[in-house]
Amino acid sequence: MTAVADDFTRLYGRAPDGVWAAPGRVNLIGEYTDFNDGFVLPLALPHTAVAAFARRDDGVLRLHSADVPGPLVELRADDLTPLSPYGHGGWAAYVAGVFWALRGAGHPVAGADVHLASTVPTGAGLSSSAALEVVTALALDELYGLGLAREELARTAQRAENAFVGVPCGVMDQTASACCTEGHALFLDTRDLGLRQVPLDLAAHGLRLLVVDTRVKHALGDGAYARRRAGCEEGARALGVRALRDIDHAQLPGALAELPDATVRAYVRHVVSDNHRVRRVVDLLDAGNVRAVGPVLTEGHASLRDDLEVSCAELDLVVRAACGAGALGARMTGGGFGGSAVVLVEEAGADAVSLAVEEAFAKAGHTAPRIFPAVASAGARRLS
Repeated sequence: MTAVADDFTRLYGRAPDGVWAAPGRVNLIGEYTDFNDGFVLPLALPHTAVAAFARRDDGVLRLHSADVPGPLVELRADDLTPLSPYGHGGWAAYVAGVFWALRGAGHPVAGADVHLASTVPTGAGLSSSAALEVVTALALDELYGLGLAREELARTAQRAENAFVGVPCGVMDQTASACCTEGHALFLDTRDLGLRQVPLDLAAHGLRLLVVDTRVKHALGDGAYARRRAGCEEGARALGVRALRDIDHAQLPGALAELPDATVRAYVRHVVSDNHRVRRVVDLLDAGNVRAVGPVLTEGHASLRDDLEVSCAELDLVVRAACGAGALGARMTGGGFGGSAVVLVEEAGADAVSLAVEEAFAKAGHTAPRIFPAVASAGARRLS
């Protein structure tokens, strides 16, 4: 925090009005369910995007990142449009998009000087972009006294990514970054943003959740998210429901029988089943039966691999190697085609499982993965 504030002062010649942080997230269970009005269970990571902000009232937005080489970016708030050079891609789009979304909603945000630094791994499926969006939304909310609820900040951040950056994501990532609390997973109903903090003290049970960043992102994933979203929407229309969330798990066999298209049928089977898996995991955590969560994770991976077809060789290898070395369960997390997996392990066996995964990657000729523990951490907050 101190380094970000000091760098801001050197860059802009004045002290920031404050420093804020927003975390990345990892999703324990519930994948491709959020844009189907379904259920998810993410937790915030200790890794954060940290931003120093100072308010400006002249309509100028100046942005700088400590993580991306390049000069300071200067924009005018009145000129921000989704079709502008900063409307599609690049780290600055996520920050500028939040300004654009707030102004579009009628909030009087005039400008700011911003300096950012992030420890959220990029390209790992851990929502580094949502962290940038949420830290911007929270800082502007406080600087301009907007009085927005955390759920509204998350929706604003989602709109920035959907309409400004052009990524058709659901609302899970931004809500997790904005609303998670330390020591808990967030049980989120993405239809109405109803949420409940579910205790997740794995250490008390002698367990650890590992994140395995495969360090790969396959080009096969380009456009795949949008195609699967369209397929899910087609399934909902064919079944006469607002969203796949409205198909109860007990109704699944009958619903599948009504769908002639095999691909749509597979997408529907995954989404309805994964909604059910989220509820099962929440029930297990509430009952203190944490070890039983492991097989549900592995079951979820099989569904993502076989029905949704969003896994890849590296992610499948993580699951096989980890479970073969004694992990309680594992699955890919995030959009897939690379990125990360989560692995539930006994604390005493964590090193052995990590070593087994590393050795499997080396034998297969893959880039060495990055492995670190996921500790349920706090959501977005002001640091100073």
